[in-house]
Amino acid sequence: MRVVVDLSRCQGYAQCAFLAPDAFRMHGEEALMYDPGPDDAQRDRVLRAAAACPVQAILVDQLEGRRGSGHVTVAASTP
Repeated sequence: MRVVVDLSRCQGYAQCAFLAPDAFRMHGEEALMYDPGPDDAQRDRVLRAAAACPVQAILVDQLEGRRGSGHVTVAASTP
């Protein structure tokens, strides 16, 4: 599974961090930290988080048979 957050849309509502805290978390009030390649154990929570985003800023690509890189990306949201 691969996760991408569209930073031009993200408004920092933090619904994703509430629903999938292992994959998304806020750093301060304006920066979102997220795992671009969460493992399959987090799949349902990540999909719920993406669906709950008020501005639909989270894109989830469900790659079959692949695992993510495990790196964490820091991204600033727009005010």
